[in-house]
Amino acid sequence: MFKTALRNVLAHKARLLMTVLAVMLGVAFVSGTLVFTDTLGNAFRNQSSKSYDKVAVAVSTYSSRDDTEREPGVSKQTLQKIGKLDGVASVTGRVDGFAGVAGTDGKLIGQGWANKGGNFAPGKDGKDPSYTFAQGSGPVRDDQIALDKDTADKGEYAVGDTVRVATNGPVKQYKLAGIFTTEDGQVNAGGSLVLFDTAVAQQLYLKPGYFQNVSVAAAPGADAQKILTEVEPLLPKDADAKTGKALADQEAKDIEQGLSGLNQMLLVFAAIALFVGIFLISNTFTMLVAQRTRELALMRAVGASRGQVRRSVLAEALVVGIVASAIGFALGVGLATGLQSAIGMFGAKMPAGPLIISATPVIAALAVGIFVTVVAALLPAWRAAKIPPVAAMNSVHGVATTKSLVVRNSIGGVITLAGAAAIVAGASAGKEGKMIIGFGAFLALVGIIILIPLLSRPVIALVRPALSKVFGVSGKLASQNAVRNPRRTGATASALAIGLTLVTGLSVLGVTLGTAIDKMTTDNIKADYMVQMAANGSGLDKDVLSALRKAPGVSAVSPNQSTHLKLGGFDEAVAGVTPGDIEKVINVEPVAGSLATLGQGQIAVDDKTAAKHGWKPGSKLPVEFSDKKKGQLTIGATFKENEFLATVLAPTTLVAPHDPQPYIPQIFVKTDGGATSANEKALVSALGDNPAISIMDQQDIRNEFGGMINTLLNIMYGLLAMALLIAVLGVVNTLAMSVFERQQEIGMLRAIGLDRGRVKTMIRLEAVVISLFGAVIGVGLGSFLAWAIGQTIKGSVPNYALVIPWDRIGIFLLLAALVGVLAAMWPARSAARLNMLTAIKTE
Repeated sequence: MFKTALRNVLAHKARLLMTVLAVMLGVAFVSGTLVFTDTLGNAFRNQSSKSYDKVAVAVSTYSSRDDTEREPGVSKQTLQKIGKLDGVASVTGRVDGFAGVAGTDGKLIGQGWANKGGNFAPGKDGKDPSYTFAQGSGPVRDDQIALDKDTADKGEYAVGDTVRVATNGPVKQYKLAGIFTTEDGQVNAGGSLVLFDTAVAQQLYLKPGYFQNVSVAAAPGADAQKILTEVEPLLPKDADAKTGKALADQEAKDIEQGLSGLNQMLLVFAAIALFVGIFLISNTFTMLVAQRTRELALMRAVGASRGQVRRSVLAEALVVGIVASAIGFALGVGLATGLQSAIGMFGAKMPAGPLIISATPVIAALAVGIFVTVVAALLPAWRAAKIPPVAAMNSVHGVATTKSLVVRNSIGGVITLAGAAAIVAGASAGKEGKMIIGFGAFLALVGIIILIPLLSRPVIALVRPALSKVFGVSGKLASQNAVRNPRRTGATASALAIGLTLVTGLSVLGVTLGTAIDKMTTDNIKADYMVQMAANGSGLDKDVLSALRKAPGVSAVSPNQSTHLKLGGFDEAVAGVTPGDIEKVINVEPVAGSLATLGQGQIAVDDKTAAKHGWKPGSKLPVEFSDKKKGQLTIGATFKENEFLATVLAPTTLVAPHDPQPYIPQIFVKTDGGATSANEKALVSALGDNPAISIMDQQDIRNEFGGMINTLLNIMYGLLAMALLIAVLGVVNTLAMSVFERQQEIGMLRAIGLDRGRVKTMIRLEAVVISLFGAVIGVGLGSFLAWAIGQTIKGSVPNYALVIPWDRIGIFLLLAALVGVLAAMWPARSAARLNMLTAIKTE
């Protein structure tokens, strides 16, 4: 029987190719993901281990130059004390912060958030052990810097060139003293690294004579733990000291945790692809069994038992699974290599390291591929074993009984209703209902898959008149063929339905959230421009505010300065704003009192906070400022809660004396004549053509807040494309099998006058009908799930209102129809080329 199974595999190479492809793609995704994350994790662990290789003890501090109560870091004197300890070979102090380099075009080089500046800390030999200089040397004067090689190459800079560098203050020009190589993680992520002389870096980022971080190198034979014990008493209270080994181990653990999220996400999409592939595999073996009914019946007649027949079909699946898994694993290794290269396309790069192929991806590839294939073949194998010997003499076989269809539809109906009820219940439960919706979605999907054969008849019947009217006989025959074998049609449509359910659900949610964010932006921001640092999270220097006020054409400017107060005994977030201008750049809706009182040194509180504490205009409250000084403030107005503002508004003149180094994440600007190229140019010029400062108009602001959703959607579409590709293979397979089974019928049609062109049209229309049927089911279920999930999050998303993206749904349906046309090309050509007489004689 095993020999028979092998012969059957070799006899149906073309038909089993689609199954091999489906399993191969899913396995490639699984093995590629595991190999890629193993390789990435190993490279980062090696980089981490290398960076702490010569570090016995590392010290980190978390205070800043604005902290007036504590030391801003580790002092030079403390550094000298550490250097004199027994077993210490050397001690190096570091300071760092944001530094952006302008390219030859004046624009920022790098990713903004990953652009960093630090200090060059040479040892006794004049070299900094953390950097290897390819050209020149480190900076030793106030007007010198060094650049990492990638940044120098991007900016086309050479040693001796003048380079424009910006921190959070004005742009300054420096002479390039040297170019170095580094394994710094932020540089690898597409950023840049600028090295300053230590005194310059301290002035820029901390305070003269102080360091944020310290690394201690041990003398040969010295004990790192003993050095740590002696270093700790010398450090300021907020400092955290650990051995280099402990930090390397912790960083390796953090890397593993960080990659686990990526690993799980990619494996989820691999699981979806394999789940879709199950329908294709099951369909293939079902059709192969149906075509070999007589052969299997004859085997039963000559003595083969049911178990032997069942095992022969499963043996075929096992062979297919092994072959597909082996090819899929090889493809997965290629995919992992391709992902390494793809990282570079986004401006980042992986640390150097070999491709890691451990036992896990090999075992996973074989286990997953063989398991999925054999499980998918179980039902066809069970049906094959039930074929009676008498079927060898009977041309009518394999017809599903009425009882089996009634049982199937009853079970499917119950499961679908239970799933729908769970989804509705989850939607009603609010933000706690996501798990219920997930369970309901699973049940609904399974139920609809079971019901799809029943649904195919009435749904396809709706389009039959149109097909007959437009395409004549070909259209009528296509619609009849599509429902001739509802189980096969259902299995093929199910694969497309699963893919379109996910794609539609993501699209509806993404567009709805994007619209809500867009509305929030346009409703709340009146300003023509929003100015912020290119490195999100970094604050603007207060000189930027003065420069913008002096720019020609500017009619209103207000910062959104972030600080805090203890107001009436409660800690409240505060936005420092410009009285009179804030209403012109942000839509602040007064509820009670007048915002004009901000100009009189009073404050405004949002309506929800005021109601919560029982405050109202005229309330006098005790206050403790950020520098611990105390006083009393009067509430002059309450305003409607605004997503772009803190709970309390205060004039900048009120908070400035208590914030010598204010944190200003954004400044909003209104200009005469609105956003024009001339006005933008005037702002750029006023800020000294600073590459580190981003000036965004209204559209840029909308993209800033909503662009991430579109990026995520595009990534999801790309990952789901594999599942849809497998669904397409399913359509091709179904049509190819259908043409093979209907050779005699097609021959008869040709004999009575149906020409080759109309035969091709019939097959193509059949494919389009099946594809659109699956797509419609998927779009409907996906929209329903998106509505339900939306109900759980709408409370936390302002302006949330379900938006059905009809344009995208229309594109999905058109693509489904196109899938049908493309999938039918080979089967339609095969059908049209059949010899009439040969086909008529075929049994």
